[in-house]
Formats: sequence, structure tokens, C-alpha cells
Amino acid sequence: MNDIQYALGQPGVGFLTMLVIGALAGWIAERITKSDHGILTNIVVGIAGAFIGGKLAEVLQIPVFGFWRTLIAAIAGAVLLIALWRFIRQR
Repeated sequence: MNDIQYALGQPGVGFLTMLVIGALAGWIAERITKSDHGILTNIVVGIAGAFIGGKLAEVLQIPVFGFWRTLIAAIAGAVLLIALWRFIRQR
């Protein structure tokens, strides 16, 4: 059962909550980077950002669990993802 929880998101955060976190993180990252995306792109960027932020927190040995910590990690990851995307597109 833990493998399924890990595949769908952080322990203690369900699939629907992960969509909400993805939408919020994508929207906040959009505002921070002064980008303009749609809601679907915000959700995708936010969920990918949650994965990136979670892995970064794991490397830095920062525990990420629950709504708020996952949201903060997702925002950080989404901002990094948007910055990386802009860097690649400029080249």
C-alpha cells in the first residue's frame, strides 16, 4: 500500500489534494516568474514541481509531508522548472 501512496504523491496527501497543490503551486510559480499559463499548464507544472521539490528536499534531508510542506516544495520545484524551461528556450 505504501508503494501506491508514494507513486500518487506524498504520504498523507491524496490524489485530489495533489491536484489542488499542483494548481496552487503552478499559479504561485506563474506569478513569481511573471509567466502566463492556463490552469491545465499550472496543474502540470505544479505537479512536476512537487516531484522536483520533493527530490530536492530529499537530497537536502528536509522532511516534506502534509499539505503546507508539499505546497512549499512544489512551488520551489515549479519555479525551478519554469526557470529551466526559459533557459533552454533562450538557447
